[in-house]
Amino acid sequence: MFVLARYLLDPDGYGTLYWVIGVLAIVQLVADLGLGKSAARYFSEYSEKAPGQIPHLIRTTITFKIVIISLVAYLLLVFHERIAVALGEPAAIPFLAAGVIYITVFSFSTFTQIAFQGFNHLVYSAIVQAISGAARLVFAVGFVLMGLGALGAFFGYIVGYAISAVIGLGLLYYKFYVQYEPADTYEAGLSKRLLEYSVPLTATRSANVVDKQIDTVLVGIFLTPTAVAFYTLGKQISDFVLAPAESLGFTISPNFGEQKATGQLEQARQIYETSLSHTMLLYIPATAGLIIVAEPLITMVFGGDYAGAVPVLQILAVFIILQAITNLTSDSLDYLGRARSRAIAKGGTSAANFGLNLVLIPIMGVVGAAIATVATHTVYVAVNLYIVHSELSLRLRRLARTMGLICAITGVMALAVLLVTPLVSSPVMLIGAIALGAVTWAVLAVASGLVDPRAIRSAMT
Repeated sequence: MFVLARYLLDPDGYGTLYWVIGVLAIVQLVADLGLGKSAARYFSEYSEKAPGQIPHLIRTTITFKIVIISLVAYLLLVFHERIAVALGEPAAIPFLAAGVIYITVFSFSTFTQIAFQGFNHLVYSAIVQAISGAARLVFAVGFVLMGLGALGAFFGYIVGYAISAVIGLGLLYYKFYVQYEPADTYEAGLSKRLLEYSVPLTATRSANVVDKQIDTVLVGIFLTPTAVAFYTLGKQISDFVLAPAESLGFTISPNFGEQKATGQLEQARQIYETSLSHTMLLYIPATAGLIIVAEPLITMVFGGDYAGAVPVLQILAVFIILQAITNLTSDSLDYLGRARSRAIAKGGTSAANFGLNLVLIPIMGVVGAAIATVATHTVYVAVNLYIVHSELSLRLRRLARTMGLICAITGVMALAVLLVTPLVSSPVMLIGAIALGAVTWAVLAVASGLVDPRAIRSAMT
């Protein structure tokens, strides 16, 4: 993000690249369905109660994926020119042609990460994701430096996902498919249940992609590639900040399925409440600070050409808190067997998000897209928390007291940062303002008892 935006691509090229990726994410829905998440759920369950079914499940899932991806890729190859023209972006034709490869390698790269999550072997998920990110960085930057522009960056993404997909499938084969002794017979109806459970997951995934990508696509349709660049940059910074919460949610969610299967809901509740409290302790102050320093952060780090991203980032800072809660909650609901309920909630709020985008983008531009995202996601988070509470009986008074204390800490920290932000005139001073906020937060978090330094030292040793 930093190298491409700051040094290699202008806002127009940057916007075109990520607009195409947004369009392909919608195409990807049909190529992936909910098979990966459904398979991960059954990997988690059957690795405990019937390990001999695992090789059958892996083989069935990959077979289904190959058939579906082949059909979608063929249709995209045939109609890519018409799609680009219909969306008003003829310049995207070569991108969509290459998208045939993109959706294939992206699908298998992400599938292996989700599969390893189901097996609760998160190190392998981390390996695949790290290789994907590193390879995309190297090849995207390398191809742009060769003079291939935004299309070169797109091919860099393709190469990165291809490498990670090959490694992920290799790990899946040698570490799991070969290691489990296959049962003599495939359990009757298991493949049918695999497909049936993928239906609500497909609905949820579709709604999730609509939330995350349709706004970018609509900004490109109604406005310009430069506007897409402003909006995309704000969202990418938000996603970057959300990495810890996403990692935590990815880590804890398989445990809920295991604990529900063994009747240990008290332990599941303790894990969720602790994770939520610590996540909010990090993200509520962090997003308040981000709102305050958004303008110098964007202009000093990415350049004055991207100043239009400042209001987008300030509004999406609220979305960061909401998405942090979602990252902890959504996958957990799937493993608790509440995928259908989550799918209904996600479908409703995503439809509302789409409608709000249609209304607000022509009136308010990229700011309207950000407002639509925050408004609808607030409703979705509230429904998710209600479903979790119905499953785990959360201790609401205790959580409310903790959140009140966190907000008080945030207020003091924000005041400290507000006092020094007008003095920021260089990257060094920007770092100093951020450091002041971090130190203020750390002192108050320890003094309040929300953070125990001894527990941190113990965890690190």
